[in-house]
Amino acid sequence: MTEKLDLSGEVCPYTFVKTKLKMEEMATGEELTILLDDSAATANVSRSLKSEGHEILDLKSVSCGVWQIIVRKA
Repeated sequence: MTEKLDLSGEVCPYTFVKTKLKMEEMATGEELTILLDDSAATANVSRSLKSEGHEILDLKSVSCGVWQIIVRKA
């Protein structure tokens, strides 16, 4: 099952805090699709998720100024 989290309009550190809270609700192996419209937050969230042991499956720009991260919970 893939969960979705739209963080458009959010900035660091709230982007990672909200992502971390969502990940805590999920089971190991579940995937989360995160949408962000802040390039710094995109870099920070993906780096922080990796450092916590989660697997980044995809990171790409999906439209002008919007990035998508797909992560699998460790």
